[in-house]
Parts: sequence; C-alpha cells; structure tokens
Amino acid sequence: MKYLFLLPLLFFCGSNFAQQQIDWLSFEQLEKKLKEEPKPVFIYFYADWCAYCKKMDRHAFKDHEVIQLLTKDFYAVKMNAEKKDTIVFDGSTFINDEIETHRNPTHQLAKLLASRKSEAFSLPALILFNKDFKVIDKKFSYLTSNKMLELLKYSR
Repeated sequence: MKYLFLLPLLFFCGSNFAQQQIDWLSFEQLEKKLKEEPKPVFIYFYADWCAYCKKMDRHAFKDHEVIQLLTKDFYAVKMNAEKKDTIVFDGSTFINDEIETHRNPTHQLAKLLASRKSEAFSLPALILFNKDFKVIDKKFSYLTSNKMLELLKYSR
C-alpha cells in the first residue's frame, strides 16, 4: 500500500518512453529548418513493399538511442521513394515521372540523392549529409540498431 503512489509515476514515465519517436520532416520542412539553423541531415528512402525497410521501422527506428541521436543531432527526413507528389526543394521541382511506365516508379528526388555509379537504385537507402548539405555517407542495406548507432555517431 505504501508504494501505491509510485504507480502513477511509473505509468507516466512508461508512457512517455513508449511515445518517444522520430520527428520525421518533409523536404519542404527541411529546407526551412536548414535556413534557420544548419545541422547534419539524415534522409531515409523506403517503399511500402520493402521488407528490410519495414524491419528497420520496427527495430532500428524504435531504438531509444537511435531516436535520441536523430532527434538531437540531425534533421531527419523519411520519404517513400515511390511518392507521387511534386516536391519543391532548393529551388528545383521534382516529380515521379515513372508512374505510368514502371511497376515500382521511383521519384526523381530519391534517384538524385540516392544514386550510385554503376548500380541500380535500391532500398532501403540512407543518406547522411553534413550541416552544409554535403554527402558524408550512403548506405543501401538493412541496418540493425547497433549499425545505425555506429553510422549516426560517426557522422555527427
């Protein structure tokens, strides 16, 4: 009975911990934030059919340390690479011009930022930029929580 007062405290702390999540930005929001305060950028391209993307969403992006690092040290953008919307970013307009011709149409912005020489576009695609929006690193595979932490700590 004397510990009954701790129950609400534990409930409050547990619910706050459970509700912690990454504040994913759109490219439009990113552009505004970068003008206000330059900061490193983490961009994650995914698709609804991508099994490894779903697995990272369930594990790596739910990890408390990953969430803290992305929230504190980076601007984080998450975009479906097959998005159909037009995106205006850095004075340019990007569209998905493959909607009518490809089974898995890839948005121009995803292709531009996550391209590799001599290799086809693949998902998941993770791109890290420094505060001047210069590419630091690109990863094109599933990352465990530990590998994601290594990447983020190295890139800060």
